[in-house]
Amino acid sequence: MKANVAIEKFEITELNVDVVVVGAGPAGLMAARTLTGAGLEVAVVEARDRVGGRTWSKTVDGAFLEVGGQWISPNHKVLKELLPELGLKEFPLYGEGDGVYLDEDGTRHVYSGENFPISEQSQQEMNRLIGVLDELSSEIDPDAPWTHPQAHELDTISFQSWLETKSDDALARDLLTRLVPVAWLTKPAHDFSALQAMQFAASAGVFSAFLADNIVESRVVGGMQSVSEKLAKQLPDPVLLGAPAQALSWEDDSVVVEADGTDGSKNYRIRARRAIVAVPPNLYDRISYSPPLPAIKQQLMQHLSMGLVIKAHVVYDRPFWRDAGLSGAGTGLGELVKDVLDNSNYQDPKGTLVGFIGDEAVEPLLRLPAEERREKILNSIANYLGPEALEPEVYYESDWASEEWTRGAYGTSFDIGGLSRFGVDLRTPIGPIHWASSDLAGPSFQHVDGALRVGKSVAEEIIAELDATD
Repeated sequence: MKANVAIEKFEITELNVDVVVVGAGPAGLMAARTLTGAGLEVAVVEARDRVGGRTWSKTVDGAFLEVGGQWISPNHKVLKELLPELGLKEFPLYGEGDGVYLDEDGTRHVYSGENFPISEQSQQEMNRLIGVLDELSSEIDPDAPWTHPQAHELDTISFQSWLETKSDDALARDLLTRLVPVAWLTKPAHDFSALQAMQFAASAGVFSAFLADNIVESRVVGGMQSVSEKLAKQLPDPVLLGAPAQALSWEDDSVVVEADGTDGSKNYRIRARRAIVAVPPNLYDRISYSPPLPAIKQQLMQHLSMGLVIKAHVVYDRPFWRDAGLSGAGTGLGELVKDVLDNSNYQDPKGTLVGFIGDEAVEPLLRLPAEERREKILNSIANYLGPEALEPEVYYESDWASEEWTRGAYGTSFDIGGLSRFGVDLRTPIGPIHWASSDLAGPSFQHVDGALRVGKSVAEEIIAELDATD
């Protein structure tokens, strides 16, 4: 039911629904789809002028770029099953040819096979450590890592310090931290705990799953954002865009969400029986709650933070690296760009690379003028693939850290000690308020697949609740 009420000089649209969803990313939209499929009335409000959350396909100077989350892994079963339902297709990443490894002094090595061209001793030590990490991560419940018998011990030591107790081989340690938890959590290995690293590994099964050649297996034809766009189109009512939720008042069995656009043109007051806050946890406090959220939730929010990464997109007239028999994939511990990948689009003759700069290397770059930062990043990519990399047709940096409704990338993780203290409260409803995002996922933690899993699960919990009260 909808009604328009004039208050002062602004018009407020009042809605009465069963569930209000705050956030139109994959989690919120999957929740809305599941709820409407059960016959419930749903309103979805979104602060941005688009759906998709941290997935975003954008055309820059004529080049199609996926500036947010984009890859599909073998274990992303929910996403894989959903794509054909939405009329979407996958296409494989280009993986033919040799890789490039830059060692700590910058020496360039072209190699084939699974192993980096490092000393036999360090490779053997890496293999041994992978076995240790696989064994431990296989014991971790990704939905409840705090239940592990050593949870407190693992959560009160940084992953870097914990690895130092397991091995004296600095190269083996650095490669393992760089390739898995640092690359994905986008924080230095001294900033998150061993338990947080193990939860991340367990979210894919075991630690070594993230070392497999096909861990980034495929992409969506048309971009990952199209998943959210298709989900939104299936809803009976359009998503209310440009309407950030400002206030949420709640009682035991009802909520009122006020979503006010900054220009006063999109103001909503939505009454519902349940609410789903489907935004990253670092944004929970952008909403004013009445009554205030309980102390535990307030504390939890202060122990979670976003990572930081620059994702640089560079587009060329052709994928020139393939002419040299290279796959476009490179890794370098001593490089500014730690990882580079062929990210060329489906049936596109142009060649696209993405380069990633993460953790402590990002802040000095962000302090530089844009042109100087661009020059440094291109020079680093050229160290992998040669001087042709210096002359792209299009250059673009994904700037999620300054994006108001994200403020970092790829997702949130706990500080040291936070996961074992507050993890159990992440998804616990507070009265009629439920929570959903990829940051709360067990399997596929911080991935679109995880967002879809959580969105569906939360919706099913609400359906069961409302069935029980009707």
